[in-house]
Amino acid sequence: MSATPAAGNPARKFHFISGLPRSGTTLLAAILNQNPRFRAGMTSPLADIMGVVMAEASSKNDFSFDVSDAQRVALLRGLVENFYSLQDADAGVVFDTSRLWCSRMQLLHTLFPSVKVIACVRQLAWVLDSMERLVQRQPVSVSKVFRFDTNTTVYSRVEALTDPRGMVGFAYQATKEAFYGQYAQNHLLMLTYESLVSDPAAAMRAVYRFLDEPWFEHDFDHIAYNADEFDARVGMPGLHAVRPKVQSIERQPVLPREVFGRFANEAFWKDPKNNVNQVPIV
Repeated sequence: MSATPAAGNPARKFHFISGLPRSGTTLLAAILNQNPRFRAGMTSPLADIMGVVMAEASSKNDFSFDVSDAQRVALLRGLVENFYSLQDADAGVVFDTSRLWCSRMQLLHTLFPSVKVIACVRQLAWVLDSMERLVQRQPVSVSKVFRFDTNTTVYSRVEALTDPRGMVGFAYQATKEAFYGQYAQNHLLMLTYESLVSDPAAAMRAVYRFLDEPWFEHDFDHIAYNADEFDARVGMPGLHAVRPKVQSIERQPVLPREVFGRFANEAFWKDPKNNVNQVPIV
């Protein structure tokens, strides 16, 4: 049997994309993919698979006493390396995307001490507004995001999304944990959606500096990415849609005024007093 690409590429780096939904994670991956040295994609199942392995190697399993911490580290690191071993053998840098990664900064640092995590963020009111806009595009169907419940309102949908275990609520709390946590310094970058779409060249140069990678000249007028099959499966077409040209588009909120206003001041990363870990913010 021939060696896997991961075994043949010991210098391959693994970094992670996380943060809030509807905040540019898929756009960032699409831009990064233009660089032939990079491999990035939409949310992968890797973080969920890793969670299952961690649980089964813990006291949940009666035989876990025979698994040392060193074995756990080797097992989990190997899981990441082997997940990508058969893909893009020439890619020297791999980015895995999941909203879970911000809640696992210590784990990632343990597995990959020089790890970099890019957290994509956006004003929370606009995140929720973007989600509601997707819902309103599909008046004759329902989404897995809301557990296929047909008896919802814009108010109940916002409550479901912002619940601590909801799609937005969990990601928001995980991002705050990463931002305030002890592993933020030198390992975390906050990339705002507003900067990425209004000045993508400047934003991406900051990303490259954070990653300590040589600059690649990107084409921000011709971005290619789609995940139509996945989006259709969860009942939310357009969830991972990326427009061909990176640009900022002015729009009016579709959320009721009082709902939008309720979340308009939740951008904790914008207050310099909060940045005790000196996290770079773009």
